[in-house]
Amino acid sequence: MPEQTRTEHTFCRICESLCGLEVEMSGNKVLKIRPDNNHVATRGFGCPKGLKQHHLFNSPDRLKYPMQREGTTWKRVSWDDANQQIGAKVKQIIEENGPDSIAMYVGTAAGFSVLHPAFAQGFMDAIGSKSMYATASQDCGNKFSAAYHMYGFPFTQPFPDLFKTNCMIVVGANPVISKWSFLQVPNPSKHLKEMEARGCKIYFIDPRKTESTKIAGEHVFIRPGTDIFFYLAFLNELIAQQGINEERVAQHMKGLDTLKELASHWTPEKAETVTHIPAKILREMVANYLKANGACMYSSTGVNMGANGTLAFWIQECINAISGNLDKSGGTLVSKGVIDFPKFASKNGILTKQDKSRIGNFTKVNDAFPGGVLADEILSPGKKQIRALFVTGGNPLITMPNSNRLREAFGKLDLLVSLDILPGETASIGHFMLPCTSPLQRPDLPFIFPLMLGLQAKPYLQATKRIVEPEGEQRDEATIYLDLAKAAGVSLFGSKIAQRLLEWAKRRHTKKLPASAQPALPQESILSLLLRITRQGSFKKLLTKKHGAIQEAHKENSFLGQRVYTADGLVNLAPEKLVEQTKLLELLYQKELDTQSRFKLITKRAVTTHNSWTHNFEEFVANERYTNYLYMHTQDMERLGLENKQLVDVTSATATVRLPIKFLDDLMPGTVALPHGWGHQHSLLSVAGKTKGVNVNILSADGPENLERASGMAHLTGILVDIAPAAGPLSPDSWSGLPQDKLPSFTILEDR
Repeated sequence: MPEQTRTEHTFCRICESLCGLEVEMSGNKVLKIRPDNNHVATRGFGCPKGLKQHHLFNSPDRLKYPMQREGTTWKRVSWDDANQQIGAKVKQIIEENGPDSIAMYVGTAAGFSVLHPAFAQGFMDAIGSKSMYATASQDCGNKFSAAYHMYGFPFTQPFPDLFKTNCMIVVGANPVISKWSFLQVPNPSKHLKEMEARGCKIYFIDPRKTESTKIAGEHVFIRPGTDIFFYLAFLNELIAQQGINEERVAQHMKGLDTLKELASHWTPEKAETVTHIPAKILREMVANYLKANGACMYSSTGVNMGANGTLAFWIQECINAISGNLDKSGGTLVSKGVIDFPKFASKNGILTKQDKSRIGNFTKVNDAFPGGVLADEILSPGKKQIRALFVTGGNPLITMPNSNRLREAFGKLDLLVSLDILPGETASIGHFMLPCTSPLQRPDLPFIFPLMLGLQAKPYLQATKRIVEPEGEQRDEATIYLDLAKAAGVSLFGSKIAQRLLEWAKRRHTKKLPASAQPALPQESILSLLLRITRQGSFKKLLTKKHGAIQEAHKENSFLGQRVYTADGLVNLAPEKLVEQTKLLELLYQKELDTQSRFKLITKRAVTTHNSWTHNFEEFVANERYTNYLYMHTQDMERLGLENKQLVDVTSATATVRLPIKFLDDLMPGTVALPHGWGHQHSLLSVAGKTKGVNVNILSADGPENLERASGMAHLTGILVDIAPAAGPLSPDSWSGLPQDKLPSFTILEDR
């Protein structure tokens, strides 16, 4: 007799939206995932990736057992054997090279869990290593760096008051496809339509007419990589139109005179020369911004990943602040989560460490060094040279700059361990792959931004139990790091008491589990303790609110003068480190003038792709989606004599790649777009490994001289490239014995 079906309620954890879900189950199998129409905040929305995630997690490639590489083959090993070997190697490396020779890279997937990143950091604290790297240095570290200098804490991230704003200027963001980082905004299309329907003036400033622009608002083209000049001209014009709220600035801010002096050099006409935004249009935007009762500027990865993301975000925040729109209803707000996390973290030195990198002398951002110097840290001999790397919830060989050089560096490591759910590119060349539970296989609360910082369009709290049982020997990351610490002879979080207490809790909880279950920490109990400490009740009680529990609404005038954690409690409009970087602006401006005739490459994504890991599902890469394409305006294609789907060579200062071209007249002429997250040919993935896409980050440069000084951010968009019809022989590796008409659509031709 077939098992009866049942419906479980949970929420998605693959991006910030955290959409409420109904999961139809039979036994331990997910039959279908639907949006939760009764959810208190996500309003029956779910994206294709979230609604099909069980297909990704149920891949035949899914890691179920610890695996060890021997030469070019992988063999299954026991957890005891894996832990013993890894622990012994860690001990040896520390003894020979010191604790900083053990490094960790924390990927995006770790961030959408509460316990995973905490225990990963706890493991590094146990070792005593400062060598932490994170995905933020690829896509958002600029925001954390600017926030630290302006507000005293990196996670102080003002967000648009979407329900009340009357003018919103969005730069380099496409929320309809990429959601609304860092803010939790489910169903972004519906939000944009509702905003426009109530009269909100919306502008999208972007080198491409994005899917968001087609939903609502006006589109204004900008040449990639010139965002800082747009922001400076906007600031210049805001001052000219007497848009400064002098009283608010005098009471809560400092550095206005320095900011005015900086802006005085950048008129709308001067900026127009490189941004290609007409001065008249910019002045109209400023006028509409100033006359609105509640206005905001917002940006995301299109700005973050450019050459001057930190300076651009800083000026954006200054505009919102001096115009009186910071901490104002309809402007930008700074909410609270279940506790005042910035206050707690600032007092305890969390996320504010000022360690310097061995290579490049970069200051940590969010307690992590720039990923763009990781290859150098591995390849450069000397004290603290990295000899081992733990990769947790990430795939740096796809996501980081100059990933071919990084692959070479990883090959030099004495130990490379990946904690993941699938054998991606990075895991495939390591020494150990440790099988982790998927989001559906773990209990959870919303991750740190909504939970601890209140970064939600509509505040609510929700808990989810584990709705799918682990298979094989899959374990949660918290338990894995506890066991690794023990095997390495160190104590998690650097505390013998914490290590012993957690080991006791694990033994006690494991006794309650079925004999076939893997040893595990009592995750629900730990999460419940967090809720009780923050006076939110118990985990069990919150589970009864299966559609979420509404929290107190955001408040204006609750941030300035109360929760700014700079030394003097004032918003710093002119941080010394950022002002120092503006001395390079004239040189950068001249470089833009000198390269007007060259192509600028940006990245993009489709609704079916998410970072680097959703290509292992047949439906998402079917038909023409088997590869990524270089997109170009027809005007540029005609000028170069190119035809649709013709193979072209794309060359940057770092490398050359080959792939087919497609026309896209939504692009600004002179701009080309290449979707990111592709290039899986070197992985063990059965579906993604057969795709033919190219990794766009091969074209990006790494090394200290190529990173933004203020934040250590890599330059991953707005890259200067040359494009020509494909010429010359393909790499032998790309032939794979296929006949001429079946040749792969991509190959790496050279590294420079």
